[in-house]
This record gives sequence, C-alpha cells and structure tokens, in this order.
Amino acid sequence: MSTIEDDKDPFDAIVDAPFDSALSERYLVYALSTITARSLPDLRDGLKPVHRRILWGMRQLRLSPDSAFKKSSRVVGDVMGKFHPHGDAALYDAMVRLAQPFAMRYPLVEGQGNFGNIDGDNAAAARYTECRLTRTAILLMQGLDEGTVDFVPTYNNEEEEPVIFPGLFPNLLANGASGIAVGMATSIPSHNVAEVIDATLELIDNPHVEHARLMELMKGPDFATGGLIVDSAESISNAYETGRGSFRVRGRFHAAEAENAEDRELGIERIKGGGYQLVISEIPYQVPKGKLIEQIAQAISDKKLPILEDVRDESDEQIRIVLVPRSRNVDPELLKESLYKLTDLETRFSLNLNVLDATRTPMVMGLKELLGNWVASQIDILQRRTQHRLDKIADRLELVEGYIIAFLNLDRVIEIIRTEDEPKPVMMAEFGLTDRQTEAILNMRLRSLRKLEEMQLRQEKDDLLAERDELEKLLASPARQRTRLKRDLNALRKEYGPDTAIGARRTTIEEAEPAVEFSMDAMIEKEPVTVILSKKGWIRAAKGHVDLGEDGCGDFKYKEGDEAAFAVHCQTTDKLLLAADDGRFFTLGADKLPSARGFGEPVRNTLDIDASAQIVALIVHEKDKQLLLASTIGKGFAAVTDELLAETRKGRQVVNLKGDAKLAVATTIAPEHDHVAVVGENRKLVVFALDEMPVMTRGQGVTLQRYRDGGLSDATTFTLANGLSWAMGGKGDRTRTEEEIHMWKVARGAAGRLPPRGFPQDNKF
Repeated sequence: MSTIEDDKDPFDAIVDAPFDSALSERYLVYALSTITARSLPDLRDGLKPVHRRILWGMRQLRLSPDSAFKKSSRVVGDVMGKFHPHGDAALYDAMVRLAQPFAMRYPLVEGQGNFGNIDGDNAAAARYTECRLTRTAILLMQGLDEGTVDFVPTYNNEEEEPVIFPGLFPNLLANGASGIAVGMATSIPSHNVAEVIDATLELIDNPHVEHARLMELMKGPDFATGGLIVDSAESISNAYETGRGSFRVRGRFHAAEAENAEDRELGIERIKGGGYQLVISEIPYQVPKGKLIEQIAQAISDKKLPILEDVRDESDEQIRIVLVPRSRNVDPELLKESLYKLTDLETRFSLNLNVLDATRTPMVMGLKELLGNWVASQIDILQRRTQHRLDKIADRLELVEGYIIAFLNLDRVIEIIRTEDEPKPVMMAEFGLTDRQTEAILNMRLRSLRKLEEMQLRQEKDDLLAERDELEKLLASPARQRTRLKRDLNALRKEYGPDTAIGARRTTIEEAEPAVEFSMDAMIEKEPVTVILSKKGWIRAAKGHVDLGEDGCGDFKYKEGDEAAFAVHCQTTDKLLLAADDGRFFTLGADKLPSARGFGEPVRNTLDIDASAQIVALIVHEKDKQLLLASTIGKGFAAVTDELLAETRKGRQVVNLKGDAKLAVATTIAPEHDHVAVVGENRKLVVFALDEMPVMTRGQGVTLQRYRDGGLSDATTFTLANGLSWAMGGKGDRTRTEEEIHMWKVARGAAGRLPPRGFPQDNKF
C-alpha cells in the first residue's frame, strides 16, 4: 500500500536556479575538495591524504621494519576498505612510489619484489609484491599514541585516522611533493635532511635570520637519482625566497674505471688506438633511463648527432650509459653540450612551494616562511605531547598515592574487604580515597601485594613528581621548548648525517661553465666538395674539388635538354646561398646534397622556389662577405651575406621588385674593390665609387644607371687602380683590361656612354 510520500511527484523536488550559479557552487565544492583533500601536501608532515592513509593502514597492520613483509594487495585492500575509498590501482601506484629508491629520496615503504625500475618499467601486480614500513616512516609517525594530533572519523565512521603525522622527520622538504589541483599546483623537490635540519636550527636560534644565511646551509635540491644542478647560486636563492622558480638538472658524466682522476670526473674512458668513450653514471630526476637512451639513439638515426657513433646501455645496479664518438677528434665538451640540448640529459625541475598550512589554507611560501611554520607545528606537537604526559602522570600519581595508603593500612584494608558487603564506600570514607584509587585497590591481584613495598612506591612517586615538575617548566617556557626541539633535531641529524649512507648528498650544485658554442654545423665532418647546379634546377655534390675546366662548369653529365648553370668549390661545413630572380634568397647545407653519381635531385624538392622563378646565382656563404645585388630596372644595393641566410625552406625576400623587374645580378664584392661598373641593354657603361651604393638588408636599392629604353644587362665591382677587366670570349681563358677608365667614371645614376672597344657583344663582364 503506497503512502502519501510515495505518491509525490519527483519533479516537485526540482529547484529552479540559474545554471551558472548552480554550476559554480558545485564546481567550487569540487575544487576545494581537490585542493585540500587530494592534491596538495600538508606542510606539517609533507603528505597528501592518500599517502598518509597508506602509511597509517600499514601501521595498523603492524608492518614495522623488523616485522615480516605482507602482500601489497592486503595493504591496498585494507586501506581502500577502511580509510581511502578510491580505486585500488591508484592506491597501489601511490604506494609503489613510496617504495621506489629512485623516486623517493628517503623511501617510506620497503618493497620486496618488482617495484618498477629507473628504466620506466611498471611494478608487478599487487598480488606479487610485499611491503613493510621503513625506519623513516616510523620516525614520521612517532608520537601518534601520545596525544600529539587530532583524530577524525574515517569516511564510514567505523574507525579513526590521524589528521597529520607528528614525527620530527621533515618529510615535506626531505622527500618533496608534486600535484595538480584545480587552479593551482605544487612542485617541491627533495632535499638533504641534514641541510634542512641545519637551516631549521639556525631559524630557531635566530627568528630574524636572513634568507641568504639559510641558503648557505640548505644549498638546494638533493635528488634521489643524483645528477647536477647547474644554475647560479643567485637564481637558486631567488627561487627559494619567492617560492617559485626552476632548476636545470643534468646527468652526471663519471668514469669509475678511468686511469686518472681528471678523466674520471669528466666521464672519459680511454680506449685502444687513442680514442675515447664517455660514460653517464647518473641521469636527471624523473627521466626514465630507457627513454633517454631511445632519445640519443633517435638523434643519431636522424643525423642530429653526426658526431656520435653509438650509445650502449651497460647498466646493472649502477647506471652506466656509454657514448662512442664518431672519431677521436670530437671535442668531449661539444658532445656533452649537444646531448644537453637535444635530449633529456638536461631537464628543468620546477619549484612551486604551494602547501596547506596549519589551517589547511593553500599558499605559496618562501623557504623561511615554510621552515617557520614547520617549527611552529613541531612546537605545538611538543606542547601537546608534554600535556598528554602530564595527564598520564597525574593519573598514575593518584593511583600510587592510593597504593601507599593501602600499604600503610594493609591489614585493615583486607579486613574491610573480607567483612563488608560493600567495601568500596567504607574504604573511601575511612581512608579518604577517591573512586579511582579505591577501584584500583579492589581490582588488585593478591600476588601484587608482595610488590607493595613502601620504598618502591615512594620512589615512583618522587620520580613522577620530579618528571611533572620538569614537564611543567617545559610547558611554561618557550625557550625550553626551543631547546628541547633543537636537542631532538640534533639527534635526528646524527641518524641522517652527511657521513651516513642514506644522508650523504647525491646531487652536486655547481654553476655550469659558459656553454661551448653549439651549432649543428660544428657536428658536420669537414670535407671538400664540388656543387653543381643545372639550368633546370637539378643539384648534386661531388666529393673533392673537381677540375671545373675552361667553362667553369666541369665535365658532368646532365639529363636530356638540361645543361650546366653553376658549379662551385666548397666544404661540407659551408652554407650555399641561392638567389632567385624574384628577389628571394634560399639557404642549403653543402652536407645535405645528393651524390654526383647520378643527376642529383631537383632543388625545388628541398626549397620552396616559385615555379616561374629562375636561379641567377649560387654563392658559397662567407662570414661578413658583401654581395652586389642589382635588378633589371637598374636599381641595386650591397648586402652582407650573414643577413641573407634563411632558416626555412621558404627562403628570405631580400630584393623588393615592382612590375616586371627581375633580380639580374648577385655577385661577390672583393674586399679590395672600390668601384662599381654597370652596363645596360642599350650598351652604355657607367662607373662610380662603391661607397655611393648603400649597404642594406632588404629593399629596392638606389638607382645605379638611368635608361631611356631597355634595362640593366650586367654589373660588377673592381679596383679602379687596376682597371676594368672582362672576358674576351672564344677559346682560352683570356681577359682584356682597360686601365684608362676615368672617362666613364661619373656619379651614380648617370646614363653612361658606350664602352671601350672590344667590350663583349653580349654586354656581360
């Protein structure tokens, strides 16, 4: 039979609200949950809830360092069922990370079985692995039974869990943390515990300590995988002062088997024949070794690292990646720099000290503020522990005083118990005992009577009173609390000191030397080549400097209907400049050209040269060299070759052309040349000083020669004192020189006059 409630329309429960406000309210709840209960660590114990619950669950299972291991699936199941109602896969992944010595600087879980490796392989399934707590985790949880922290009900209200862990181990900075919340993230590297304690002790002694002093003591990150941090001390200090920044982390080159100390430090192993190989012994934090080796191998395959011959992984428990250079002449520092730039052998680790404070408020803190808050939390824990012990002493004193009264009146107490039906009120009235004292006496076993010796009881009372007195002084004196905290920190430092196996610093902090000038050109093996470009745009390169013959184009075969256009001698390390008649310049590497055994390849396969454009020049780039550029309308300028290099296949527009104008001349200006000679299609010649022509990076240029009809035919530069020379034509490499050139020398932009007798009929110099 249905009730009135069952008959209600469910749509009556719908609340009419604006969508944006409803969405924002619900998203805010989700965001706050993610920030405060999932992704950000608490500065007091440096843990996120998932890690805290895993460790708490393991403690409940009594998985101490000296106990037997238990299956990981048992731990994950217990934690998921009692404390953390999330997926078992996510829980196991979080636990695995706590056990990985290459992920955690000070592991909190000791694993047995396959817990993954630095190559990037995953751990075995939870049913195959076993775990227990480490000594560090025990230190982090020390004091949980001493009233130091609050406990809250678990998600199903069946059990309780601690809000934080009270231990003195500075886990936040020691092991670091990373996480992405909603609208904020955290990224904290691991640090050396001894250095963190040194900085904390300095802050306790001097609350107004300068940040620079703290950085002298706590130098920077100390990663589980070692490596080097190569930033300047100033940039590292600034990052910790603001709570935001990043660090450049590099792998370490170290050759343990090298013969001398210098080679060992540089990672160089000498091999037979005078060659060498480099050895990488440490890699940057969070870089899988397998991925790094793949990157290096891919760079070799893609010819991005032509100076590297091979890479080998010879690692066992220790990392050993061997790099074999192409030849003994390769500069080791150049090879290292190229690896830093092309692979993850150098990475950046960001610093974002975003944590939850004691009120669970997220904020980015600087190092001093962070340590100050942590010290305050440890003082609070010390006060709570002291008060808890005082309460325990008060309880025990009450019982001890009752036992003393019972001992002094033992016969009467026994008589009351034997004769009275209700001995409790009689004893309380006769001896002035409290309810607890009377209950303790009545619950005492007979065998305990032999222990009730007055001297022992009075000694225990005196000891308790003395301890209470000390604790009350401690609780009343902030100075004593600081002294006690310093004493405890110094004891912890001995356990994690720099001379211990676990405490020795692994990461070297050392500003890198100025980088070796790095460019891909430096990796190209220098060899002489002859580059040939045909009229139809087919390009190739022959090994060596081939004899180019009288015509300057050599004895090469071409496709039917094609012929020689340009041929130049250069080195494989050179860049080639191709000038098209539309005013665009293109760049080619001489090492990337096809072999001259065939006809080569169309240059347009490599460069985006317009289909209607013709190549007018092929020039070998030389640093700071100048070119004379002139268009068919008689305008031109000088350009520096460095400004003409193009980074992309689309080239660079250098000469601006209007209408039907084309780039006609692109020729090298020799350093000793001081004059320009220009001849037009109307066969008129003009000569003017080179310094009248501007040096530009782009444009139309200035008028070199004025025409009434036709346009520019050719242009060149020369030295006036030596006269103007031109090719005679016909057989042989004959030239004609006209030394009396003064009658053609005018100001730039003149119309000119007919050239000297014997000037070529094709109007070309």
